[in-house]
Order: sequence, then structure tokens, then C-alpha cells
Amino acid sequence: MKLVRYGEIGHERPGLIDEAGVLRDLSSLVSDIAGKVLLPESLARLRAVDTEELLPVEGAPRLGACVGHVGKFVCIGLNYTDHAREAGLPIPEEPVVFLKPTSCIVGPNDNVEIPRGATKTDWEVELGIVIGKPAKYITVEEAYAHIAGYCVVNDVSERGFQLERGGTWDKGKGCDTFGPVGPWLVTTDEIPDPQALDMWLEVDGVRRQSGSTRTMIFDVPTLVSYVSQFMSLQPGDIISTGTPPGVGLGMKPPVYLTPGQTMRLSVSGLGVQEQRLVAAG
Repeated sequence: MKLVRYGEIGHERPGLIDEAGVLRDLSSLVSDIAGKVLLPESLARLRAVDTEELLPVEGAPRLGACVGHVGKFVCIGLNYTDHAREAGLPIPEEPVVFLKPTSCIVGPNDNVEIPRGATKTDWEVELGIVIGKPAKYITVEEAYAHIAGYCVVNDVSERGFQLERGGTWDKGKGCDTFGPVGPWLVTTDEIPDPQALDMWLEVDGVRRQSGSTRTMIFDVPTLVSYVSQFMSLQPGDIISTGTPPGVGLGMKPPVYLTPGQTMRLSVSGLGVQEQRLVAAG
């Protein structure tokens, strides 16, 4: 299934993209794509619904983040060998874990704001894992049973804040609008191998990133298991799994985003995002 949330900011409704690509309303069955709706038994009930009986949504409404009420937005740094090398950092022996505040989450096509005082805002296309079953101290072998599905994440980053202002990475990762998520939450039955997904990102039509989840250092089940050793994971939590090479920081000389530019990005089978860069008010 391809699950979505659509409508005005703060008033999103649950929806589903049917096999013909038609957006259909799910609000007669669930209140949101969030929390307990992502449990395995709940997704099974939705999967059994005859989509022809669901009302089609007219027009082309705004799409919100494909998951609502996210509790934790966990990110993995330096999870592609070539990206670690372009950043001039050693290959990690264990996953690098940091958190983005959930206040940064926006829809897949919403504007991205360049923060006040920022001069090094950067892009990162990533595969997002959406948790569907509570996980705590789980093994690698158990991990897939705890995943509801996958989505595209743009881990927007302000490198000056991240690397030059002391402390942890979080201050360069959590600015408002720095977490576009979606357009779809694609359930695991449609993505049999999350380690075989191509991914790309363009800025103003110029391809900047081309990669594949095949080259992850730590794969999807390893990451879910690893994170669950340090914090419990709940339905609707997102784990963003790192980015391939091609970020602005790694270019020689570095190239960063400016207001008026447009980012476009995708992961195979998970849809396309597009964001315009604007200056923060």
C-alpha cells in the first residue's frame, strides 16, 4: 500500500494511492496515518479493503508528511562509505546516531527555509524506515517484523551550524522545515528488498546525488536492531538511514543552497519530493 496524508498544514487527512494512481480518502476507516494505525494488524485490515469503495479525492491537494504525530525522528550519519570519504571522516565502526526534532518535519513538496545566519545549507536524500511495531532490544533477525514501511526523507542540513558551532550535530539538523518526509509511506509488502533501491537528488535540474541502498555500511535490519538497544521504538517513529555521496559539503569547492533554488529527489518505488528554497522570515 501507498499511504498518504493530504490537506492543509495541521489539518491533514489520511489517504491511500490505489493501483491506478488515484488518491482515495481513508478518513472513514482511520483518523490518521499514525500510531496504532501502523501496527501489523491494522495495516492488514487496511490492505483487505476494496479500494473502489473509498471516495476519490478531487483535485491535487497538498501532501503532508506521510506519517503523523511522529514520536522520534532518528537519523544515521555517515552510513555510505563514499559519503564518509567525501566528508573527510573515518568509516564508522558502529552506526552514528543523532536526532532531528519532530518540529522540523514538513510535507514532501513544502518550501524549505534557509535559517537566519545560515550560509552552508545542504541536501541529503535518504531512505526512511517507519516503525510499525514497538521495538526494544530486538535482534537483527526480528527487525523486519517491526517495520511498517519506507519513505523518502530529505535530511536538510546547515553545515555551518552542524560543524562549526560546537557541540553535537543536532543544531545543524533540526531547523524548521529541515525534514521533508514522503510523499508516500510504502508498506513492506511492496518493497521486498530495501537494500536494492536507487536514489537521486537534483538541484535546479542538475543531478547532485546518485546512489543505491546497496552501498549502505549498516543495512536496514541492523539499524533497527541497533537503535532499539538504546531507545524503545514506537509505531510512527522514523529512522533516516544516511545519504550517498554527492552532498554540497563534499564538492570541491563546496556548493550550498540559496533562496530560489529547487531540490528534487527520489528513492525507487517511494515517490518524488520537490522543495523550493526560501529565506526564513
